[in-house]
Amino acid sequence: MALKVDIRKKLGNFTLRTAFFADQGVTGILGASGCGKSMTLRCIAGIIKPDEGKIELDGTVFFDSEKKINLRPQKRQVGLLFQNYALFPNMTVRQNLMAGLRTREKKGEKADLLVREMISRFSLEGLEGHRPSQLSGGQQQRAALARILLSRPRMLMLDEPFSALDGYLKWNMELELLEVLQEYACSTLFVSHSRDEIYRICDQVCVMDRGTSGPVIPVKQLFEAPVSKAAALLSGCKNYSRAREAGEGQVYAEDWHVIFRHTGKKPAGFCHIGIRSHYLCPIAEEEAKGKENVFRCRIEKVIEDVFSMVLMVRPAGALMQPDMNRHEGQIRVELSKECWNAFCRKENVSADILIHVDPKDVMLLE
Repeated sequence: MALKVDIRKKLGNFTLRTAFFADQGVTGILGASGCGKSMTLRCIAGIIKPDEGKIELDGTVFFDSEKKINLRPQKRQVGLLFQNYALFPNMTVRQNLMAGLRTREKKGEKADLLVREMISRFSLEGLEGHRPSQLSGGQQQRAALARILLSRPRMLMLDEPFSALDGYLKWNMELELLEVLQEYACSTLFVSHSRDEIYRICDQVCVMDRGTSGPVIPVKQLFEAPVSKAAALLSGCKNYSRAREAGEGQVYAEDWHVIFRHTGKKPAGFCHIGIRSHYLCPIAEEEAKGKENVFRCRIEKVIEDVFSMVLMVRPAGALMQPDMNRHEGQIRVELSKECWNAFCRKENVSADILIHVDPKDVMLLE
């Protein structure tokens, strides 16, 4: 698959500006709710008509505002799995799957064989006569995906496929989906607001922020070296500060009043730094001697999570002011319970604590 998208669409006060290129494998579109992810899929599928731009798949032009091309959805041959699965409510599972077959395949023994094979592949045996309202969320999803694959789409698009499922069922369905994608080797767009789903399922990812898309990059690059604050936020980073250069290889974090040494590449629009919670760690007074990026903080809260400890700390230079939000200037530090307990046994932990971060873990962001 070689998908080229460069479109604009305005709806009320919202403007979608999507421009990206996606090749083989599973391409994720990651963004917060309302950022334009689903609208992008609907434009590609032909359900929504962009105001301007171009959409092309493997040399076939789906939409071109200049040449006045706008293929009907049926001509695009792309499969879109909606969040609510969009099964026909008045049809049985078998009838829904039959509806997915191409016109020339809907009659005779071949149609029955194709449907039976898909029912078996998606573990829908015994449910052939059930209507969607009689199915669980997972069963509805399997039926909808089976119907799409029966149409043999040129590309598969999945719109938050796990959003309606509970945690246990979501994990099982994710494993099943990975098997399906490997078996059918179908080029796929996978939309999600979950960084964990994107990391486990996708090969590359495009970040969307308030209607604007970023470039398609390898998934690991998003987590290891995000360029923008929006990308870092979506990848799970929780600590940010406005920042400016403070000499060769140094930045000044304005919200924390701390100078950090870094080893990262400075982006063109550099104005923030980000530090992931699990890259920050408490350090003993003796161990801190001679180390870079050690700063003193006041502990404001210690929270016990299921498998970790979370420390909410405030750098000594970022004291609360009357006009400040109570969370402004705070830093989140996350470490295992074992590490925290070992540190507490070694150090006499009081209200103050030293925090350390490696220069390579200071992210410079637009």
